[in-house]
Amino acid sequence: MKPALKAVGGYIPGIAASALAWETLAFEAHGQRLEVALPRLTPSQLETVATTVSAAARGHLASLPVLEIVDVIDRTIARMLDADDPGRQEIERMLSIVSGFDHEMVRLGINASLKAFRRPQLLRFLVEDFGDPGLLDDFRPRAKGGWTRAYGPALLGHVWAGNVPGLPLWSMVSGLLVKAGNVGKVSSDEPLFAGWFARSLAEVEPRLAGVFAIAWWPGGETALEQTLCQHADVLTVYGGDTALAAWQRQLPVGKRLLSHGHKFSAGLISATALDARQSQLTARQAALDIVRWDQQGCYSPQVFYVERGAQVSPHEFACQLAGEVAALQHAFPRRALSLEESAAAASWRQALELHQLRGEPIELLGPVDAPWCVAYIDKPQASPPGALNRTACVVAVDTLDDAALWLGSQSAFLQTVGLAASPEELFRLAPLFAQAGATRICALGTMTMPAAGWHHDGRFSLLDLVRMVDIEASAEQAAEALALYRD
Repeated sequence: MKPALKAVGGYIPGIAASALAWETLAFEAHGQRLEVALPRLTPSQLETVATTVSAAARGHLASLPVLEIVDVIDRTIARMLDADDPGRQEIERMLSIVSGFDHEMVRLGINASLKAFRRPQLLRFLVEDFGDPGLLDDFRPRAKGGWTRAYGPALLGHVWAGNVPGLPLWSMVSGLLVKAGNVGKVSSDEPLFAGWFARSLAEVEPRLAGVFAIAWWPGGETALEQTLCQHADVLTVYGGDTALAAWQRQLPVGKRLLSHGHKFSAGLISATALDARQSQLTARQAALDIVRWDQQGCYSPQVFYVERGAQVSPHEFACQLAGEVAALQHAFPRRALSLEESAAAASWRQALELHQLRGEPIELLGPVDAPWCVAYIDKPQASPPGALNRTACVVAVDTLDDAALWLGSQSAFLQTVGLAASPEELFRLAPLFAQAGATRICALGTMTMPAAGWHHDGRFSLLDLVRMVDIEASAEQAAEALALYRD
């Protein structure tokens, strides 16, 4: 193995590095070892950092017009997108080692994430939630009389999962746009991306160097968690249901928790997308959604419901999908799995084989030792939970209306529906999928690339962070009676 690479994660303004305790996390992938040094704050240091970051946001961020903040973010993202920048090249290499994902997948995935936060996308993001972005700068007139302004939290706390590189970008950008101070806790599985963004932002606009702090500690350190909960006005947490419940219990009354937990997503293919000319492209788009990030995102599909009655049958489509996944395996090799992940994939396959031996219409496509598996199920039913890591079921249905019924049985967890259908079918089926619990309907091939400003889990990205302050018309009228120029 090559000599270990060294990296420093996190980002702590206002405290000298020599005053911090540091802990090293080691990662190995692709024949390379990476050691990441991360700052370990004490509860009192975290309290100091929270106060410092809140003050920096009040002093430097609150007075900036939101459109100027947009320009700062855009310049930061442009720098991070620069393929010739040595820092960008280094982070690509390190994220590939940390995550285990293929280097080219990491490169393309980072670009896709970053491009969603350029200036045009940010402006749409703001208009989507506020209509008038100026609400974040000043009181704006209301059509029915009076005035309104949006105020972001003094301190926004972030707790990130580490399943997909780039995940912290969503809440970090949101925090900037609502002019909040930000303290984030990175995951042990991916501790680099958030610090990269914070340092890049500070280099592009030094006035904002103190509005972010990025720390790390192992899960379950109650004293640190309680300190963050005490100081954050709003806390955004990504993670499993157990972790979300634990954070909720520690959050004081009056504080807001915005949680993003376990979700399930599915692809749906209409007969109109399965003629001899179109079906191969449809299969390729579906395969991309399986392969990108090895289904680690909440928006990654685990099942595809395929309509009967087309030139290409659901079974033929399943075979095409298997072929496309196999081809992508050569371009983007699957990352090495942990023992738990390998056991889950083996258990998933064995369960399907057992049902097959019992005479159920199930066929497993692909070699037994392949790093992927497509299961074809020739009977409408709720799909068994997937094992992720390039395992998926193709379920034949008579109509996609039937698929909506099966998806509705998992409505509490359903998030994204990737759809291949005609325009008429799109708008006829969309209400059915919405009633089944879906919060996002997109094209196949884009399931793992949500647009900036999407309503994550059906909620607003920015509006959920702010409090709206109204000056009612009565106050304005009463003030008029006290004006120096009154009659």
